[in-house]
Amino acid sequence: MTLETVETGALAAPPIRLAGARIGQVARAGLARYGLLLGFLLLWQLGSTFGWINPTVFPPLDRILVALWNGLASGALIDDIAISLQRSGLAFAAAVGLGIPLGLFMGQIPAMERALDPILQFFRQTSALALYPVFILLLGLGEASKVFVIFWATLFPILLATIGGVKEVDRKLVEMARTYGATRATIFRRVVLPASVPSIFVGLRLSATTALLLLIAAEMIGANRGLGFQVMNAQYNFQIPLMFAAIFLLAGLGLTANAVLVRLQRRLCRWSDAV
Repeated sequence: MTLETVETGALAAPPIRLAGARIGQVARAGLARYGLLLGFLLLWQLGSTFGWINPTVFPPLDRILVALWNGLASGALIDDIAISLQRSGLAFAAAVGLGIPLGLFMGQIPAMERALDPILQFFRQTSALALYPVFILLLGLGEASKVFVIFWATLFPILLATIGGVKEVDRKLVEMARTYGATRATIFRRVVLPASVPSIFVGLRLSATTALLLLIAAEMIGANRGLGFQVMNAQYNFQIPLMFAAIFLLAGLGLTANAVLVRLQRRLCRWSDAV
């Protein structure tokens, strides 16, 4: 063995050990974060397989995965996903388009915020599902009533979070900007809006979750397509694995939407430790 070979081996060993240590750290972190969830799923699979729990009500996960794969492969569930995303996406986009500008406007004008706050609180405390029959009477059983009830429920978290974000802006920063001669528009663009972004994203994440919750309820009434309809239809036909497959898809959509918003917030709020 030459001296060059020994030196090459000595230099190569530390990176290998470092890579192994990093893999171990990632594995431990993943186990600490997802270990309980994995244990729950494993217990579900074993309990249903060995009869510890009723397999009719809680079928084994492998049967649910087979039903999920068959639904995706046939295209039936893909069509339902597309329709559900269209409904919730339209409602969420409309809520963002109205809630954020209105919240920024109301947050900067205390008199307007005080005047509108009672009616906002009244409608916020009124369940959107309780108003759903009213929306059906006004808009019919078609897409309009489904989109509107989701929009109604998702509007208030965005609106109130935006108002709260504007009101919590440090007044010293605003006074400092005025001292340096900043105009009202400059103060809004450079101080108020950036400071409000973390609170706005809190409202966006709450609204995204609310949109999916209301989507399920809206599609269970007067719908013939969508994941919510698929959950109810599978339950009626006693296709329990397919029912759970649709439920898992809804959960996956919620997790994906939250992850996208968290990533976007981190990108836009690198200066903030709020995320």
